[in-house]
Amino acid sequence: MTWFLDHIPEVLRLAWTHAYLAGIPLVVGLALALPLGWLARRYAWLYAPFTAGFGLLYTIPSLALFVMLPLFTGYGILSPVNVVIALSLYTLALLVRTVADGLGAVPDHVQNAATAMGYTRGKRFFAIELPLAVPVIAAGLRVAAVSNVSIVSVGTIIGVQQLGLLFSDGFNRDFYDPLVVGIIGCVVLALLFDGIIILLARLLTPWQRATGGRA
Repeated sequence: MTWFLDHIPEVLRLAWTHAYLAGIPLVVGLALALPLGWLARRYAWLYAPFTAGFGLLYTIPSLALFVMLPLFTGYGILSPVNVVIALSLYTLALLVRTVADGLGAVPDHVQNAATAMGYTRGKRFFAIELPLAVPVIAAGLRVAAVSNVSIVSVGTIIGVQQLGLLFSDGFNRDFYDPLVVGIIGCVVLALLFDGIIILLARLLTPWQRATGGRA
């Protein structure tokens, strides 16, 4: 506790960087997954190659991806941009199937009713299908958020500063105070991301609150 109190500014700086590196890929990955998931849902023949193909991205070890990306991006191996790109790919890998399945869970009679009311395909997607798919997409986003917070820590091995730096510092000095603070910091960040996603999902689905979560 004494070590934490003596290093609060440093811990907060590392926590902010960690949150940035884990959070930006969530937004980027979701933005890319929405149209790809819609395509996989709209064209049945794309579902298997999209979900399987993008899912393979998640099998690439994070450290290997961090080391390989500079060869393609042109950024130095120490650049945080490589971490953002890598985690955006991981988020995309998790969310393409989630978006497709979420859109697929929208009942046909709801879509038909919207079409009968004069909704165009685009308007129906944004006004009907996407809102109804929010709970499923939010569940996948929560998994991606926790995963990102964890994987960002690996960036310490290539020199990217974030809370994972406290892990290596504690191990190298055989001093467990920074190690414990780093672990607690990661857990708190994961819980914060999770809470924010739950809150946003509830705000975007007011009918869920009105019905107590019942369909």
